[in-house]
Amino acid sequence: MKLKTKIQLFTGIFMLILTLIINTAIYMLFYKVSADGDLKSLADQTERLVIAMKAQPDVISNELFRSFAPAEGMIRVVDQNGTIFISAQQLAQYDIPLKFSSNESQAIVKQGSEPDVAVISKPIIWGVGERAGEVVTLQVSTQLTHLNSTMRTLFTVLLMATIFMLVPIIIGGNVLSRFLLNPIKSLIQTMRENMQEANWKKIDVQNRSKDELYEMEKTFNAMIDHLKDNYEKQETFVSDASHELKTPISIVKSYAQLLKRRGTENQQLVQESVEAIDSEADRMGKLVEQMLALAKNKHSAAKERVNIDDLLEETVTTFQKAYTREIIYKKDASDDVVLTGNKDQLEQVFYILIDNALKYSEGKVEVCLAREHKQLLIKIRDYGLGIPEEEQARIFDRFYRVDKARSRDTGGTGLGLSIAAAIVKEHQGEITVQSKVGEGAAFIVTFPIA
Repeated sequence: MKLKTKIQLFTGIFMLILTLIINTAIYMLFYKVSADGDLKSLADQTERLVIAMKAQPDVISNELFRSFAPAEGMIRVVDQNGTIFISAQQLAQYDIPLKFSSNESQAIVKQGSEPDVAVISKPIIWGVGERAGEVVTLQVSTQLTHLNSTMRTLFTVLLMATIFMLVPIIIGGNVLSRFLLNPIKSLIQTMRENMQEANWKKIDVQNRSKDELYEMEKTFNAMIDHLKDNYEKQETFVSDASHELKTPISIVKSYAQLLKRRGTENQQLVQESVEAIDSEADRMGKLVEQMLALAKNKHSAAKERVNIDDLLEETVTTFQKAYTREIIYKKDASDDVVLTGNKDQLEQVFYILIDNALKYSEGKVEVCLAREHKQLLIKIRDYGLGIPEEEQARIFDRFYRVDKARSRDTGGTGLGLSIAAAIVKEHQGEITVQSKVGEGAAFIVTFPIA
């Protein structure tokens, strides 16, 4: 069952039930008020008859009762044995049970398909004849023909009102379903077009009311932008990775073919080919390793309390032993600085930045640790050629290299800074660069301190 049909059925049935309940309540309340009014009128008429009987006991007769009898009713006097000894009626077409009662009562007696009957039973002391002083029941009744006709008219009016009310309710349900479902249909159609035609179509949200459907469409558009961005990044990543791997594979294949043709004749060529193949194999291994690291860093790793001062000092010491270069470590924080993070990932960030500084400069490298307010600053500075301003915004992109020729000479893959940026972001930090051509570059990593 379609959602449109469900909405129309729900609104129609709900309003029908609600209308029936209200109309039934109106019908019953009107009947009760009208019946109570007829009973009161009959009780007043009975009281007037009793007063007349007390005032003139010598004129009590069938003619007196007939004069007081309702137009469609009857008056009967019932003794204690349930026997009628006086009766008068006016066009009465009903039958009600005889019952002696010592208490006054009022009742509505149902007559099936015929109009109901209002009955007043009132005990009195008979004042004339051989029954003088005997307690009898005066029973006055009338057929509620007028009330029955009024209730039929009211039923017809309420039935017609219900029918007339359902028409706009059904129309309103149809309009409401269209209002609710049109944006959903547009969303479904757009999704189908995106799947079938492989495009990135979005929904037009101009001139729309700011409701939940509007928020759904905005969220869909944001999701499309996010998917498009990720898809393009994935395409770029695959394309760049293929390109980066193609070059060393071509070199390896070329030297292997050269060895196959002339390797047995020239030992110098064998040595040169082996070294080239080994170098390119290392390059491919490093590239694959860094791509795996980049993918791995997308997932949250186990975190612990890490002393950044100790970690930086260990990293700098490692590089000082491995390179015959001047690497200076300075700490401006007065106390130990501890972050909550993954030690191996943070160490990888510092390795990447210090390694880059050593690759792209020939002078000293400075590593500084400082604490400012609620932020921790780590600065790695070199005094090399620097990075042009127009290139600085792209150096954290995958496979991007400022000087491609020099990067290939130094073994760069263009993934190091991307990995560092991903790790820093995972730790709620930020990495930026400050550089001028000819003056070197400074990479600054900031982390929030709890």
